[in-house]
Amino acid sequence: MGISSPGIGSGLDVNGIITKLMAVESQPLTALQNQTSSYQAKLSAYGSLSSALSTFQGTLTGLADLSKFQSYTATPSDTTVLTASAASNATVGNYALNITALAQAQSLTAAGQTSTSAAIGSGTSTTLTFAFGTTSGATFTQDATQADGTVTIDSSNNSLLGIRDAINAANIGVTATIVNDGSATPYRLQLTSATGANKSMTITAAGGGDATVSGLLSYNPASVQTMTQSAAAQDAALTVNGLAVLSPSNTVTTAIPGVTLNLAKIGSTSLTIGNDTASIQKSVQSFVDAYNSINSTIGKLTSYDPTTKQAGLLLGDFATQSIQTKLANILTTPLTGLGNTSITTLSQLGVSFQKDGSLSLDTGKLSTAIANNLSDIAGMFASIGRSTDSLVQYTSSTTATQPGNYAINVTQLAAQGNQAGNINLNAGITIGAANNALNLTLDGTSSSVTLTSGTYTAAQLAALVQSAINGNTAFSGAGSKVSVAIDSTSGFMTITSNRYGSASNVAVTNSSAGAALIGATTSTAGQDVAGTINGVAAGGSGQYLTGAIGSTTEGLKLLISGGAVGSRGTINFSSGYANNLNNYITAALNGGTISAQTAGITQSLADLAKQTTDMNARLATIQAGYQAQFTALDVLMGQLQTTSTYLTQQLAAISANTPK
Repeated sequence: MGISSPGIGSGLDVNGIITKLMAVESQPLTALQNQTSSYQAKLSAYGSLSSALSTFQGTLTGLADLSKFQSYTATPSDTTVLTASAASNATVGNYALNITALAQAQSLTAAGQTSTSAAIGSGTSTTLTFAFGTTSGATFTQDATQADGTVTIDSSNNSLLGIRDAINAANIGVTATIVNDGSATPYRLQLTSATGANKSMTITAAGGGDATVSGLLSYNPASVQTMTQSAAAQDAALTVNGLAVLSPSNTVTTAIPGVTLNLAKIGSTSLTIGNDTASIQKSVQSFVDAYNSINSTIGKLTSYDPTTKQAGLLLGDFATQSIQTKLANILTTPLTGLGNTSITTLSQLGVSFQKDGSLSLDTGKLSTAIANNLSDIAGMFASIGRSTDSLVQYTSSTTATQPGNYAINVTQLAAQGNQAGNINLNAGITIGAANNALNLTLDGTSSSVTLTSGTYTAAQLAALVQSAINGNTAFSGAGSKVSVAIDSTSGFMTITSNRYGSASNVAVTNSSAGAALIGATTSTAGQDVAGTINGVAAGGSGQYLTGAIGSTTEGLKLLISGGAVGSRGTINFSSGYANNLNNYITAALNGGTISAQTAGITQSLADLAKQTTDMNARLATIQAGYQAQFTALDVLMGQLQTTSTYLTQQLAAISANTPK
């Protein structure tokens, strides 16, 4: 293996020559590197623009919420009596409130025990059934809307601690605790229901079981009461402008529409519901600030400083200019589809463009608009639909939904699935082991329930069946419920699904309770609403009509909650400025203007990277060639220099030996 030291033999600066030659050869590579740096800087600039647009879009999402512009304040004169809050469906007004009773839970206390961990009874499995309703004297009336709850006590949990934990784990609306009263048998189990007069409890043990357990934990106002009631269930009682109101909870949500009252004590106070104008002012100002932020970012990216001669990375960039122009066009185009309103532009709210492209807010003009046209302001920013029919309600829309005024025609109303019996139950019935099993399919889910034994009137029977079905975990887990009624004339029981549409069905199958309560009848399936929006057949699901794909109303979802078939008036739909901007930015960031530009730059960078790799490989080959050529030249010149030296020496020697 030879050792090469270019230039040593001849004195020729081979490396220096090659370096200078390669500098010339590398000029195209330098151009590629400069072009790559330029593209990377532009890609970074688009990243800054995308980030700013995303931040702006985040602000728009909040502004597109109708509740931002439908805010109310609820101010009581005495906050020690109650506090209050108002939702977007509240109404401005003044109310006089007088609270005469607070809602209270029922508390039942069992007989004292000497130990919390000692076994109670023999451990024989005992099922306790908890029912809920109202108590008047010795009469208990079960509430059909509340499901029964069951707890099983056996040898694994038949201590006071075990019973407490089993009841709490059952999650049936009863809280169990153990209190110590300091007596010789100090440990007492205490059961507490939720608040409200209809939360009064009965506790019964199924046939058989452990007599000690059932003897300790039985409570029925009409018969066995081995537990002691220490507090009766009661409703909160109050008057609103003199009108009597009862509530099962101290959080009252139904007395004043859209207003929640949190009762604290008995007493009187006034309550004022007013428009939350400060919140609306803040929302509009937030919109202006958010737009000005994106406008500032675009300004910096497209600026030019004549003093420093420094240009923004996106100066003259068509895509950036088109985005800025589109945003401004959206904000200066009057909205359509708002119906009968005098406000259709932002300038009418005091929002206007300045010479530098930013927005300014005239708070005085906005205050006037709030005072005179409060109900119209929400539609300026958020998607909103206004129907001329109170039973046709706008629910939602998509980016494909076009603003406009659309006629609604209903050809079929939604219906609930049900099964009606043919057995007269008006005389009541006794439920026992021979007729307590009810098998049914509800909204596509099949299961069985066991009815609590006892003798029931027609009303009590309807309540029993309804609570038993609704308490079944298979049905409740699937989000299904029923209502059960017995016709006062025929005595026939009807079980009706609470769901609407073709997915709604009730079918009682072969079972002892089915035969005793329903008989041999055919169930009736539910049906979906059907109709047209703007003359085009709409999709129907349950009570919801949805605009057809490809139509101007695509994605427009309406709730048809009742009424009749035929023409149902019109729906005025507007998407609002915040939604229009949000939709445009989504398109620009995902497959639109910015997405296309960044994809193009990314591809260009990939192409440049390949060219750079190819160029480096070519330069390496060229440099190797130069190295070989000049090394050979260096060797040849070295050899020539050696020969020259030898010849010079020989000539000198000849000259010296030649006689003169």
